[in-house]
Amino acid sequence: MLELKNISLAVTEDSGQEKELLKDINLSIGDCFTVITGPNGGGKSTLARVIAGIYKPTAGRIFFDGVDITDMSITDRAKMGISFAFQQPVRFKGLTVMDLIKLAAGKDTSLAQACAYLSEVGLCAKDYLNREVNDSLSGGELKRLEIAMNIARGTKLSIFDEPEAGIDLWSFNNLIRVFEQMHEKINGAILIISHQERILSIADRIVVISEGSVSREGSREEILPSLLNTSDRACQTLMKNIV
Repeated sequence: MLELKNISLAVTEDSGQEKELLKDINLSIGDCFTVITGPNGGGKSTLARVIAGIYKPTAGRIFFDGVDITDMSITDRAKMGISFAFQQPVRFKGLTVMDLIKLAAGKDTSLAQACAYLSEVGLCAKDYLNREVNDSLSGGELKRLEIAMNIARGTKLSIFDEPEAGIDLWSFNNLIRVFEQMHEKINGAILIISHQERILSIADRIVVISEGSVSREGSREEILPSLLNTSDRACQTLMKNIV
């Protein structure tokens, strides 16, 4: 589905020096639940933004369903079926939850269909459909709404950048259940950037990125035990961030 070939990204700092954020990354992501993890500042979120089209790589090519999307805009990638959810969900004053679901679906959506999408993420439709997507909604509610919108869109690749950020334990526990259900039902790939052991433990595949490069990748059974019981310095740094 998604193939990254020799992806690198360099930026020029205020000092005039060039800094490499990503270094020659080669990665293939299929129709499965993949978690990208690693130390803070290692390049995880940067890579997610490159895939979504927010950043353009300075070298390498990106292919999605066999199509070269390296030079495509965020909008064109979204039309192909790539969605991206930020750490802090966007709020839309004046738009209701029902409005957003209709926009996400890209077609007329019945009340029953909208209710079904909200039900899949554990939200009671009657309490949310007419609410504005503003500051009255918590971070956990907004993140579940983002997932409902992805389900309505039927995205082929759903990317979530540290979805656990800024939410309380109750919301996090609910979010885990939603991801588990989404994993079972979605016909596509889920890519999550996360430090959280509970998210890592439900992944099909784990990719560890450190200092801008892929340091290891494999199945959950292959990678997670080594993260939990490692003497590797980069992974020790990672595990300090897992709660």
